[in-house]
Amino acid sequence: MFSVKNGLKSGLFVAILAAGVSLGAAELRMATTTSTDNTGLLDVLAPAYKKDTGVDLKWVAVGTGNALKLGENCDVDVVFVHAPKVELEYVEKGFGIDRTPVMYNDFVIIGNPSFKQKFTGMSVAEAFKLIEKEQVKFVSRGDKSGTHSKEREVWKEALGKIPEKESWYIEAGQGMLATINIAEEQKGLTLTDRGTFIKYESNHKGKPPMVIVLEGDDTLKNFYSIMAVNPKRCEKADYKGAKQFIDWIVSEKVQAEIANFKLLDKQLFTPDAKTRK
Repeated sequence: MFSVKNGLKSGLFVAILAAGVSLGAAELRMATTTSTDNTGLLDVLAPAYKKDTGVDLKWVAVGTGNALKLGENCDVDVVFVHAPKVELEYVEKGFGIDRTPVMYNDFVIIGNPSFKQKFTGMSVAEAFKLIEKEQVKFVSRGDKSGTHSKEREVWKEALGKIPEKESWYIEAGQGMLATINIAEEQKGLTLTDRGTFIKYESNHKGKPPMVIVLEGDDTLKNFYSIMAVNPKRCEKADYKGAKQFIDWIVSEKVQAEIANFKLLDKQLFTPDAKTRK
């Protein structure tokens, strides 16, 4: 199975496709976020899809902004991302169609355990105000991903601005696991989706140096949706294949597989294809 893991440039994926290299008789090209890849969810779903349909799922894992750009440029057939406001704009512009809910988890702030007491009882906006006041090092994805988009929303709500020029605000420009590692090295904080944090916990055998220091705020829900690339804009996009995959991933069987996907006996994603309003 060919997939472009976090850390490789999406241009490599596009170049291989443009060169006409055969990746299999029946395949579907997908752009997705680092969290669906890093957590290992796609490593479970792709073989199941192959078994059920005979189609190889090929994916590139980048931030949501770059994933949507690959769809806009007609380089993939389907996009699976998590930035609702950006997705709706994308559909409005005619780049994507059949936007469909798949699952959700939530965002959490993580840092050294010593930070935990500092943020007890706070909302996420209150926590961000305190981070600015005390100039605690904060590591941002800085990559136009869904997580970066949510972080920017919180800063704007808390401060009315994004502290991009502050010395304590560090933009990683990398995927989530890499950003967590930078925050760990800097003895700072970062915002991550819970699924990737659980993967990070698993990498440390359940005893990670960084822990959740704030969670549970109603504004931190993290919704994942999938959509087909619009075949009216991209003649070579496999709309039939994209629609088949969308129908498959929201089926009762696959939604149950998503619910049962766990690390350290913790559920990473909650399926919501039938329940999201």
